[in-house]
Amino acid sequence: MKKMLLATAALLAMGATSNAADLAARTYTKAPPAVVAPAVNWSGFYVGAMGGYGWTQTVSIDGQNFSDELNGGFGGGTIGYNWQMGSPWVFGIEVDAAGASIKKSAFLAEDKIDAFGSVTGRVGYAADAVLIYAKGGFAWANNKVSALGLSESKTHAGWTIGAGLEYMFAPAWSVKAEYMYADFGKETYLNAFDIGADLHTVKAGVNYHFGGPVVAKY
Repeated sequence: MKKMLLATAALLAMGATSNAADLAARTYTKAPPAVVAPAVNWSGFYVGAMGGYGWTQTVSIDGQNFSDELNGGFGGGTIGYNWQMGSPWVFGIEVDAAGASIKKSAFLAEDKIDAFGSVTGRVGYAADAVLIYAKGGFAWANNKVSALGLSESKTHAGWTIGAGLEYMFAPAWSVKAEYMYADFGKETYLNAFDIGADLHTVKAGVNYHFGGPVVAKY
């Protein structure tokens, strides 16, 4: 009986040692790393369409300022290029132009901005698919004055500044919202009136980016 108990104890000890060895030899693998969505790189050419609403806060006629004169809608196009190299900062240049009907009529006279545009530099900060930017540069506007059966058109040149937000909602496609302020120089109309104006615009637009977004290098 004693010998049988010793033999049973020895077998149990051998089994436990074998199980411990198996546990020690077992290998474990690490979980695969989480997949991180690639960041958007905004570099490259783009073209787009835009439209919105514009108004003048002051119109200067022979040195006197008049408030809340012209207002109306506009629509046009945009072309530009962005550089984004190794950081979230985005730099670019943008050209836009629009046909417009921003006007004010009174009695037998009318003042109307029928086209305007700009050539601006842009600087922005990108958080993946969202770009917040400021822009500024050269601005022009074609203005027509009609009075007492006479009319004359002049092109005004000035400057513009503003800011906006752009969102890449699909590969190669983005939407934007933007506010701009422009100040145009004075021109003489009908050999009688020196007219100048500022222009406020709010616009929405959609852009197509050639080549589409790529994985950022930062």
